[in-house]
Amino acid sequence: MFSLQSKKAVITGGGSGIGRAIAVLFAKQGAEVHIIDLSIESAQDAVDEIKNAGGTVFSYACNVSSQADVKATFEKIGNINILINNAGIANVGKVDTTSEADFDRVMDVNVKGVYNCLFAAIPQFRLSNGGVILNMASIAAWVGISDRFAYSTAKGAVMAMTLSVARDYLSENIRCNSISPARVHTPFVDGFISKNYAGKEEEMFDKLSKSQPIGRMGKPDEIAALALYLCSEEAGFITGCDYPIDGGFIKLNN
Repeated sequence: MFSLQSKKAVITGGGSGIGRAIAVLFAKQGAEVHIIDLSIESAQDAVDEIKNAGGTVFSYACNVSSQADVKATFEKIGNINILINNAGIANVGKVDTTSEADFDRVMDVNVKGVYNCLFAAIPQFRLSNGGVILNMASIAAWVGISDRFAYSTAKGAVMAMTLSVARDYLSENIRCNSISPARVHTPFVDGFISKNYAGKEEEMFDKLSKSQPIGRMGKPDEIAALALYLCSEEAGFITGCDYPIDGGFIKLNN
């Protein structure tokens, strides 16, 4: 079950965190993995891990907010079977404390970046007679998260894009779903805490961990396992759905 043999998978932001966990697992399951990251260097550790385990992997330096860069990269990759739109950035701020520059920066990566990859990927899916798209949304698209105005707005857009793409490409054998994680412990989270809560890292890590009713943050491997299922043939009857993977955050945080 859950074999990805003979599948070609593109994973944006695949060099670290959740994206890296997905790339490693997909390669283990037989996929030819193509990692898109900001630089070749940022993807190198993931590439080395996959190659050392006997997997097939390629990496590309690409800014997903640039449509020209994205189109050129996808044309280089060619026909694909799976697209994981995982690349994203965060921002702290309410609507009146979010600068225009920060709002634009989040929209460029988290919304336009997803659009650019979808735009470039559809012609490549047609060459493969269909495939699967998985977008990384967030619990922030479902509930109010304090001081996350731009990020929540962007992830709400990702969820809406998921529904639109699922509807528009049903007849072309292209499925599209999304995942909405709660907080997942990645190097990104550690860096985010260090940057925004200097001197209070341990306190904030504990607080953020306990914001999930289950009492901890998620693990990248747990997100990757759900991604594997949704991109496998076993999930062939699923499209147009979002899957919270949140330690009970949405339903149990009363």
